[in-house]
Amino acid sequence: MPHKLSRKSLNIGFISFRFAGTDGVSLETTKWAEVLEEMGHTCYYFSGLSDRPDERSMVVDEAHFLHPEIREHYYRFFGTNIRKSEDTLWIHKMRKFFRGHLDQFVRKFDIDLLIPENALSFPQNIPLSMALTELIAETGIPTIAHHHDFTWERKDLLVTAIQDYISMAAPPNLPSIQHVVINTHASHQMARRTGVSSMIVPNVMNYEKPAPEVDEYSADLREAIGLEPDEFFILQPTRVVQRKGIEHAIELVSRLGLKARLVISHASGDDGYEYEKRVHEYADLLGVQAMFSSKKFDENRRMTEDGQKVYSLWDAYPHADLVTYPSEIEGFGNAFLEALYFKKPIVVNNYAIYETDIRPKGFKVVDFNEYITDETVEAARKILLEPKLAEEMCKYNYKLALKHYSYKVLRNKLHTLLNNAFGTNHIS
Repeated sequence: MPHKLSRKSLNIGFISFRFAGTDGVSLETTKWAEVLEEMGHTCYYFSGLSDRPDERSMVVDEAHFLHPEIREHYYRFFGTNIRKSEDTLWIHKMRKFFRGHLDQFVRKFDIDLLIPENALSFPQNIPLSMALTELIAETGIPTIAHHHDFTWERKDLLVTAIQDYISMAAPPNLPSIQHVVINTHASHQMARRTGVSSMIVPNVMNYEKPAPEVDEYSADLREAIGLEPDEFFILQPTRVVQRKGIEHAIELVSRLGLKARLVISHASGDDGYEYEKRVHEYADLLGVQAMFSSKKFDENRRMTEDGQKVYSLWDAYPHADLVTYPSEIEGFGNAFLEALYFKKPIVVNNYAIYETDIRPKGFKVVDFNEYITDETVEAARKILLEPKLAEEMCKYNYKLALKHYSYKVLRNKLHTLLNNAFGTNHIS
């Protein structure tokens, strides 16, 4: 039976593999939920790992892409184009398992609108994607599919034994789904590869609200992480994964000729520890003091059992003298937006999406093309030694970010999507 709606405020169900931590999907979900709640709607969450309110969440462990059983099959499905019959049986067993839980989620929270976050574009848990596609196809429930990553964007996913299921569910082409992507390239590629159109909604920050400043809790952060008073604090606010290009930040610091230390805020994440070992060795080779400070930072402030402070990443930004963002691949660039939010100068690699979607806006940054040059080093050094210049650049960037990447931009886009789904007379 087609899904129908009579009330003006919506019960909105976000669905993903996890809603926890500081990964881009979790962060953007939080921002969307904040804006939707401000518009008068109520948000609920289905995932395999969640830090959202218990009373609004349904957690099914197997939905997480790091669940041992899911991860085991994920590795079996990529790098080969032949699928074993027992794996096909497993996929359909898990599809039925997830379908039951998704039906329960929709009933329990009386869901009017689904917003899958990467769950219908990135096949980290293909049975979940299939179950979700099946639910939407059979109920016609209005859906805004928010895509951050696609299979074709990752080299290690191009050879696969589940291409038939990817074509079906990542992403699916169904009349009740509106597709949202975060950059121009993704929109073009999805249209070319699947024939499906999409709306571009860039990642955003709440630029209407001033960034937090140093307070009593964070005042001792520099000392706590081991920085000397006369050292420049160069912040690399990312996970230690290969596509972040952290070697470029290390080279930059080594060539500055200043007393500076690179602080890497996050741990290795989901891709293993080989790259972290590589970064350690490269820093030692160039004589750079790179601090791997993931134990000092977490999503929120807290105290350890032995009474040590753990800071949020947002505690680090106000102390930083320069932010490095030398990524080689990004879906958009949350760290870039955060640096602008905290009015910090930034060194950025011209990764593809920055080049096409962000750079044309006219931000004043130190950028480079794939490798550090003398000009890159000199520009970064000048910013560090001339605080007034850095301040002027950052004020200009903040105004530009407010224009292009604010909550107001997101609010307008969501209004359009909701009007498309329900009509202008059926939503608040």
